[in-house]
Amino acid sequence: MEWIQVSISTTTEGIDMVCDTLTNIGISGFEIEDEKDFNDFLENNTKYWDFVDEELMKAKQGVTRVKVYIEAETAADNLASIVDAVSLLKSNDADGVYGELKIETASMQEEDWANNWKQYFKPICVGEKMLICPEWEDAGDFGDRKVFKVNPGMTFGTGTHHSTQMCIAHLENAVNGGEQVLDLGCGSGILSIISLILGAEHATAVDIDENCVHVAYENLDMNGISRDKYTVYSGDILTDTDLFDKMNVRKYHVVVANIVADVIIALLPTAEKLIRDGGTFICSGIIDERLNDVVSAIEKSHFTIEKIIHSGGWASIVCKLD
Repeated sequence: MEWIQVSISTTTEGIDMVCDTLTNIGISGFEIEDEKDFNDFLENNTKYWDFVDEELMKAKQGVTRVKVYIEAETAADNLASIVDAVSLLKSNDADGVYGELKIETASMQEEDWANNWKQYFKPICVGEKMLICPEWEDAGDFGDRKVFKVNPGMTFGTGTHHSTQMCIAHLENAVNGGEQVLDLGCGSGILSIISLILGAEHATAVDIDENCVHVAYENLDMNGISRDKYTVYSGDILTDTDLFDKMNVRKYHVVVANIVADVIIALLPTAEKLIRDGGTFICSGIIDERLNDVVSAIEKSHFTIEKIIHSGGWASIVCKLD
């Protein structure tokens, strides 16, 4: 089926009025892009990242839109109604509170939404042992690499980022069979699940985003691994003592944190308590410009740095607990 995307430019103040105007003519189901929401999100969550892509910032600058989708077969009447309603709204907005109210259209095929994005995801080799493969792709002949299946359409974090790939390479060296692994800031569970594929006895994962719990378990199921070997929690291990106590029921051979510099620094004392003597702490998600800050903090801890590697402007560190 063919659809027409109708996009109406407005302001944060104008979103509700545009939606009400469309509702009054029988149009429902809105997609909203609000520049203010984007900027507020960045400002209120800065502790969770050190880097925001400049192209993304440019793309979102000055962008506030309301989008709706109408069937191409009935588009003429619906478009006429939208144009008339928005024109009336604009004529009553003498102060320009609701913005430009410019209408733009684009033709879209339903099958494009469902499938076209898949062409960008192909199996990729990571490290010496792993192959990350979209669930709809055949793993093919990649030698004796172990396969991690993922559905990029249902999850966030697909294993393609430099910091994630460095962590996977470190896990290949740290996990040899029978280990207890802890993933701090697990996202979609990629690192903890890969540790199980590599031979870990059990993996525990935690993230502040509660949505990560079901996503991580879905990825686990997709890879045919028993839930008896995996535990996922949501919450902030730095402030939630009950959550920490749940983590602390065992000591871990390997702790991995693929987050950002400030969170890694804050996690160091907690990681020391959870890791067993001689255990490995892998940290990544560190932009090169923040590496010295993390190294300085580690040098003041009970960890000893064994290796630092770089990839694509990012750094990762492997430490041992003295």
